[in-house]
Amino acid sequence: MASAQNETSADEQKEAIFGNKKEAQSQGVNQLDVDLNILGRGEMRFGGFTEGAEENRAQFLMERTRLSLDYKRPYIEAKVSAQHSGVWGQAGKGSFNLYEAWAQLTAKNGLFVKMGRQVLSYDDERIIGANDWAMAANSHDVLKFGYEGFGHKVHAIFGFNQNAESITGGSLYTGDSYKMMHTLWYHYDVPKIPIGVSLLFMNIGMQGDKYSSDEFTDPCNRYQQLVGGYLSYKPDKLTAEASYYHQLGRNEKDCKMDAWMASVKAQYQISPKWGAVAGYDYLSGDDYFVVRKNGGLGLVQHKVFKFFNPVYGSHHKFYGLMDFFYVQAFSDTFSPGLQNLYAGASYSPIKGLNIKASYHYLAMATTLKGLKKTLGHDFDFEASYRILQDAHVALGFSYMAGTDTMERLKRAEGNDDLKWAWFSLIVSPRIISKKW
Repeated sequence: MASAQNETSADEQKEAIFGNKKEAQSQGVNQLDVDLNILGRGEMRFGGFTEGAEENRAQFLMERTRLSLDYKRPYIEAKVSAQHSGVWGQAGKGSFNLYEAWAQLTAKNGLFVKMGRQVLSYDDERIIGANDWAMAANSHDVLKFGYEGFGHKVHAIFGFNQNAESITGGSLYTGDSYKMMHTLWYHYDVPKIPIGVSLLFMNIGMQGDKYSSDEFTDPCNRYQQLVGGYLSYKPDKLTAEASYYHQLGRNEKDCKMDAWMASVKAQYQISPKWGAVAGYDYLSGDDYFVVRKNGGLGLVQHKVFKFFNPVYGSHHKFYGLMDFFYVQAFSDTFSPGLQNLYAGASYSPIKGLNIKASYHYLAMATTLKGLKKTLGHDFDFEASYRILQDAHVALGFSYMAGTDTMERLKRAEGNDDLKWAWFSLIVSPRIISKKW
C-alpha cells in the first residue's frame, strides 16, 4: 500500500514539473522535422600570399551539406545533424562529422537542461557564435542548464574535452579548442522598453605542456577569464548596440593576460528600401614587440599579453569581410590589436533582393616603433537574392588597400592591392514535417 502511494506521489511530482502526459498526447503535438542544407561557395583571391609565393591568385569551389533530424514534444526535444564539408576535388574527400547531437528537457516553470553537441550563440555573436560562414562552423560538446521566463534568461554551460578514454588519470588535450570551459550568461529584457542587457562570464582552461629538461612530465591547465556585457536598444527603426569585455588570467603558454575590447554600433532603417549602419570597434594589443624585417630576428620577452582574443565568436561578421583579423594570425604570435571604424548602407530595390556596401578604416590599437598605425582601407560589396522560400544566391567583392604596416605585420606580399570575389548558392528545404 505504501509503495503504491509513493508511486502516485512520484507521478504527481512529474505532472507538476512537466505537465499532464495524457493531455499532451491528446493534443497531437509530437513533431518530427527533417531538414537539408546545401551550401556551395566559390572564391577567387588575388594577393595576400606569404612572401616568396610565385602565384598570386587562388580559385576554388567549396561545398557543405547538412542533414538534420529534429524531434520535439512538450517538455522534450532532441536533434541530430550530420555535416560534410570540403573543397571540390580535395584529396581525402573533405571532412565528415556530427555537427549537432543533443537532447533537451524543459519544465513548465522555465527550467531546462540541454546535453550534447550543440551550437552556442549569444548576443551579437562577437564572443560566442555559430561562425556559420566557416564551412566547419562552431559547435560545442557541453552540458547547459538554466532558466528562461518573465524576461529573464540564465544559462550555465560546462565543457570538458578529452582526446580519448583512459584507464587512469587524464591525457594531454591536443585539440584546437579548450580543455575545460565554464560559462555563465544572463540576459534581461526590460519591460515596456526595447532594451536588452546581457552579462557574460567565461572561465576557459587551456592545456599546455610542462617539460623538465629531458622529458615530458605533466600537462597543466592554464585558466583565463573573460567578463563583460552587451547592451541593445531597438526602438522602432533604430538599433543601437554596445559591448565591453575584459580578459584576465593566463594563456596556454603560462603568460599573464590583461586585455580588453569595446564596441558601439548604430543601425537605422531610413525607409523600406534604404538602411544605414556605422560603428567602431577597439581591441587592445601588445604595446611592445619588435617587428622583424625579412630574415631578421625580432625576439622580445613579454611578461603580459595585452591583445584581446574574441575566443569563439563569429569573426566574419566583424572587422571586414576579408577576414584579415582574428581569423588569420599576425606574424611572431603577437598582435598590435585593432581599431575598426566603419560605415555602410543597404538597398532593397525589389522584394527578395538586398545590396550592401561598407567601408572599414583599420588601424593598430597600439603604437610600434617605426610603423604607422594605419593598416588599411577595406571596401566590401554584397548582393543577395532569394530565388525561392528555401533557396537564395549571393555574391560579393572586397578590395583592401593595405599599407606597409600591414605587409610587415602579416608577412605577405601585395597587401597594398588585395582583391577577393565570391559567390554562393544556399538551398535549405524542409523535407519532412510530421505531426501526430
